[in-house]
Amino acid sequence: MAKSSESADRELAAIKSILDALEGLDGESIQRVFDYIFGRLSINAPRHSKLISAPSTQPQVGTEAAHGRRVSIRDLKEDKKPESSNQMAALVAYYLSEIADGDDRKETVNTADLERYFKQAGFKLPKSMPSTLPNAAAAGYFDSTGSGHYKLNAVGYNLVAHGLPRAHSMPAKAKRVTKRRPRKKSARG
Repeated sequence: MAKSSESADRELAAIKSILDALEGLDGESIQRVFDYIFGRLSINAPRHSKLISAPSTQPQVGTEAAHGRRVSIRDLKEDKKPESSNQMAALVAYYLSEIADGDDRKETVNTADLERYFKQAGFKLPKSMPSTLPNAAAAGYFDSTGSGHYKLNAVGYNLVAHGLPRAHSMPAKAKRVTKRRPRKKSARG
């Protein structure tokens, strides 16, 4: 029985270590940690519900709203507040790969997807929609998969999941550089 008690103590110590390591992380971060651990250990992860447990006034990325409805692309845009077409393109790709259900879920996006979801989100269409994905790829958010399709990369994922909305502190005013006028020499000699 000593072996059993020792085993239980080790399990409790492991649980405590895991809980300590996860302290301060949000639910999405904790889920990523567990997803990695389950994969690394070749353990089947339990199916988890994407419902949030506490009521919230803000939609949470990757979850359903507190009222049991699915987070829409418009909800996500309002929550994340993208400031450019490049950021919005990353948000659309994130939505389609991480949140969308059924036939809408996809790993790559194209110009038609952007146009559809920019409109659904109420985001202003760029002047040149066909340039948006190549521009967003040049900004580092996507990798091209060919034939006009792009896949959100780690930089784009992290932008949406962790970088938006951008923290807006009042921008410091640029210091005004003024040239000093040379002092006039006084008449005193």
